[in-house]
Amino acid sequence: MLKIGDKAPAFSGIDQDGNAIKSEDFAGRKLVLYFYPKDSTPGCTAEACDLRDNYQRFLAAGYAVVGVSKDSAASHKRFIEKYSLPFPLISDTSTEILRAYEAWGEKKNYGKVSVGTLRKTYVIDENGIITDIVTKVNTKAHASQILG
Repeated sequence: MLKIGDKAPAFSGIDQDGNAIKSEDFAGRKLVLYFYPKDSTPGCTAEACDLRDNYQRFLAAGYAVVGVSKDSAASHKRFIEKYSLPFPLISDTSTEILRAYEAWGEKKNYGKVSVGTLRKTYVIDENGIITDIVTKVNTKAHASQILG
């Protein structure tokens, strides 16, 4: 079970443009790593747009922002273009990163139990240490949950 104060798991994935993104790319930088279920769905769009609308606040506070979902790189590219998202999205079709960050598991939706992506955000410091974990994400005000 990951908790605040733990070293963040190393990760490596491909973004919307086919570029490799690795955890070591953020060494010495703060990172907001957010996990979301599906591109272009209402909650995920609200969350991504809130992060987009507050992106300059993240940059001013020294944070990089990266999203991760099981969607394909092509789906991510369409999502980014449609909503002018200024940060990369990693395609984790194998769920390797999702599992490493405990963002893959059982969830309930309208009483139905399924296995899938759990909406969750990790705030990681310059040394790769988890400083915050947001498990009850407010999709319309997520930036405020992270930045205060």
